[in-house]
Amino acid sequence: MAEKKNLLTDKGLKKLEDELQELRVVKMKEVAQKIKEAREQGDLSENAEYDAAKEEQKDIAARIEKLEAILKNVEVVSADEVDKEKVNVGCVVTVKEVANGNVQIFKLVGSTEADILNNKISNESPVGLALMGHRTGEIVTVEAPNGESQFEILDISLDEE
Repeated sequence: MAEKKNLLTDKGLKKLEDELQELRVVKMKEVAQKIKEAREQGDLSENAEYDAAKEEQKDIAARIEKLEAILKNVEVVSADEVDKEKVNVGCVVTVKEVANGNVQIFKLVGSTEADILNNKISNESPVGLALMGHRTGEIVTVEAPNGESQFEILDISLDEE
């Protein structure tokens, strides 16, 4: 079975690559220095600084491993390849909830970049799945755990951040 591709926008790819570089070059050196300083204090069996630094090193290594796995199997959705006529990954979509008239703006991204607090929803989420491939003016039905909702697509644009 083929591994699932990690969909990323150009900005999402750059952000992950920058984070990986920062972890490898800066953070690992910082934590290595902390470990060295803690070792110089002597007895490691009761050295809280040493234990904390080793734990931090383990966390950084795990994050590096996770980022490498994501980047190894990535598919970049470039803004110039996105069809603005239909909702797709990389689009900013303005929708109106039919039931109450609430207007919301979402950026559709791959699951790796999803961040609901910043209105970035995954193409695999119930709303993202329902919106994919639809056009301005269409009404889509979203099947969610808390019931069904309908959204009218008011606008589809490219991310201008």
